[in-house]
Amino acid sequence: MDKWRNIMKVLIIGGGASGMIAALNASLEHEVILLERQSRMGRKLLATGNGRCNLTNMQLSEKNYHGECAEFCRYALQHFDVEKTLSFFRSLGLLTVAESNGKVYPYSDSANSVVDVLRLPLEQRENVRIVTGCEIRSLTRKKGKFIAVSDDETFVGDSAIICCGGAAGAKLGGTDLGYKLLASFGHSRTKLYPSLVQLRTDTTFVRSLKGVRADAMVKCGGISNRGEIQFTDFGVSGPVIFEISRDISENDMMLIDFLPDISKEEILELLQNRIHTMPNLKAEDLMTGLVHNRLGRTILRVCGCSLECSCAELTGKLEEIASATKHFSVRVLGSMGMEQAQVTAGGIKTDEFRADTLESRICKGLYAAGEVLDIDGDCGGYNLQWAWSSGFLAGELRGNT
Repeated sequence: MDKWRNIMKVLIIGGGASGMIAALNASLEHEVILLERQSRMGRKLLATGNGRCNLTNMQLSEKNYHGECAEFCRYALQHFDVEKTLSFFRSLGLLTVAESNGKVYPYSDSANSVVDVLRLPLEQRENVRIVTGCEIRSLTRKKGKFIAVSDDETFVGDSAIICCGGAAGAKLGGTDLGYKLLASFGHSRTKLYPSLVQLRTDTTFVRSLKGVRADAMVKCGGISNRGEIQFTDFGVSGPVIFEISRDISENDMMLIDFLPDISKEEILELLQNRIHTMPNLKAEDLMTGLVHNRLGRTILRVCGCSLECSCAELTGKLEEIASATKHFSVRVLGSMGMEQAQVTAGGIKTDEFRADTLESRICKGLYAAGEVLDIDGDCGGYNLQWAWSSGFLAGELRGNT
């Protein structure tokens, strides 16, 4: 420990990903009081990656992040990068594995492992007090001390780190508390909207595809992305949809290419060959082998084809069928909203914080990390990396040195 550095009492509000790592780092030199409103820490973390916890991505780039000033995240991500993050978790006893797409998961394939390796050392440190089920009603600063008030107790600290997360996914702990606490110190926020969220669409043809998955190129709202799309009874989901959801508006037209590696001409040739070799085949089997059977039948319906006729009777429709396979059109009605979103886009304005410390420019000793700030990442472990990097940096309490 630096002998010239005074031991402080640090209040950390929020026991999610950024809050736990901030507490681990801060408690190396200071006393920490970690305040979590849920009954346990890391509840939202348990749901990430469908319970597997995609904790980072080996292909991380600053381009994977968004916000009014997205470059704000650069310092934190370089200071505590992917390599340092994985080394940190290994020091806690967590084994990880990287998949071919760059996504990193715990070797156990369980999010519980990630939460537990963060929780256990915090519970063992004598200079860390963890208070769960603690809803903070106000945070003020008087005579150089931060005072956090809950229904049952008042907590006093020399510094405070706001790690409350964002408004997305209220059932898993999403809250606007962080925005309110920071606003009480004069901080402002951008507009909030859901990101990494399922989309509602016109279901005329989509409903019959519920449960169907496909590797597709999706274009909508002036952007395009490729990945897995999944159809639901209300619209579309899947990684490729999450990637573009933050930029989609109501009534946008979505174009889906179900065979992005094959040209329209090649599809047409395949269909012509099938009719030539099996002219009496039922129309409903025309697309068999090209796409999912239910998807093939839906494409035929979109083109106004009867499924009961023979393939030979569809000769004049093949151009339209090939085109529909490459340009399947669906109208977007909106998203499933903040309740279903995995991440909040928008947040407390980052120009009100110092990028190299995450300390407030308005109030000395006040820090913020994670989703509460106006930084959100793409699908694939990028948001958790921001939580780790920003939480670690805030936990250094550099502004108080």
